[in-house]
Amino acid sequence: MTDGGSRPQWPTDKLTALRVGRRLVTEVPARGPGRRAFIEIRPITTAADSDARRQGWTRSDPDRTFKLEHWDYDADQIAGFDHDIGAVLVQTTTVTGEAELAAALDAWNLRPEQFLHPWQTDDPR
Repeated sequence: MTDGGSRPQWPTDKLTALRVGRRLVTEVPARGPGRRAFIEIRPITTAADSDARRQGWTRSDPDRTFKLEHWDYDADQIAGFDHDIGAVLVQTTTVTGEAELAAALDAWNLRPEQFLHPWQTDDPR
């Protein structure tokens, strides 16, 4: 699904999740045997988000700042409390707005439809 150009569009539910500040995750090939790797998109919350939460609503923002992180984990540690033992931060970047997010995903060879809600994955974070 594209916008008429070369960039794929986000599924509506996933784009909405990002705009309201919820993270998304995808599993990617790990760096070796006995490893599992995940990339997360984490929207950065702001004071305006905190104010909205205190007032009982969730703020949507199409111009959010997002942090992308690629983590590689020891597969034996992933289900436990100490999932960070042996974890390696492979790559990280911070982008502002949906256009920069799309460009970062392109640079990382990822597509929006790969991403899932965290509870739909084995991501330990």
